[in-house]
Amino acid sequence: MKKALSLLACAAMALSLAACSSSDSKDSGEPAEAGKGKLVIYSPNSDTEINNELESFKEKYPDIEVELQSMGTGDCVARIEAEAENPQADVMWGGMNYGVYTQNPDLWAEYVSANDKNVDENYRNDTGYFTNYVLSGSGAFILNDKMLKELGVEVNSYEDLLQPELKGKIAMGDPTSSSSAWAELTNMLLVKGGYDSDEAWDYVQKFINNLDGKIISSSSQVYKGVIDGEYAVGVSYEDPVVQAMIDNRENPDVEISMCYPEEGAVWLPAAAAIVKGAPNEENAKLFLDYLQSDECQIIISQLTVRPANTSLKQENEAMKPMDEINVVYEDIKYVAEHKNEWQDRWTEMMTN
Repeated sequence: MKKALSLLACAAMALSLAACSSSDSKDSGEPAEAGKGKLVIYSPNSDTEINNELESFKEKYPDIEVELQSMGTGDCVARIEAEAENPQADVMWGGMNYGVYTQNPDLWAEYVSANDKNVDENYRNDTGYFTNYVLSGSGAFILNDKMLKELGVEVNSYEDLLQPELKGKIAMGDPTSSSSAWAELTNMLLVKGGYDSDEAWDYVQKFINNLDGKIISSSSQVYKGVIDGEYAVGVSYEDPVVQAMIDNRENPDVEISMCYPEEGAVWLPAAAAIVKGAPNEENAKLFLDYLQSDECQIIISQLTVRPANTSLKQENEAMKPMDEINVVYEDIKYVAEHKNEWQDRWTEMMTN
């Protein structure tokens, strides 16, 4: 009898240890399905990012079937919201930022990648919900050198945009409808005295006066208008301006250059986030980890945007090194909280 009880006790202990071991493995190890199965991505990203970053991810994880659905940022969010009761997407890749997060806080799953520590501290995931992986310069001017020479002026700063010779010859988008134009407005407010200062808003009024009533409806028309000779200066953003420079290197009929405002230029992060209730959450985590990995960040450094890991060298020779630019940092949370107020103020200035 004692022998039987002893055997039963040993068996119970073995089962208990097996259960603990199974639990520990489940909690500490990577789930068996990670790296296999499916990953559904909703994204507003350009073909450049898709053809470089995403293709590299697919090569790294060949057993993941990636389904990409391209649409605008607003469409991505609207669709994720409509599917909230039965999520179909795993990740929103690109278009994600603090404003999108705060306006739709219940749509995202909490996740901070282990690679987040490698990102510039100004762009880390401090909310816990979205992963910054790429930087886009919001303070960049495209210049028609031929027109500026004919006008007898130089442009190196926001202050230079107030020169009377440039009246009606500046291409600027509408900050109430264009994300790039909105980023330009907040950039100029920051560096011309501070977001709420009279000095900064006085500058904005003078700048509006020098636009002479001309506002561009499309962000692409800002740099295209300068290339075509309709405008002497385009208040744009780094990515398309650099690409325009590359595309027109061998064109003898186009004389363009670019500059960053001497007062300071902001770089804004673009992010990705996991959809709450994502059916393939472990693969979604792998994707966010990958976006912040050195492997992907080096790929980004070769494009016309910049890696969120700013310690990496920019490999695109058309891009000016960060340490040669007066970089300033936006108060992203404060700007998001005042967006409607400042857009209304811009509209009032435009119409008066």
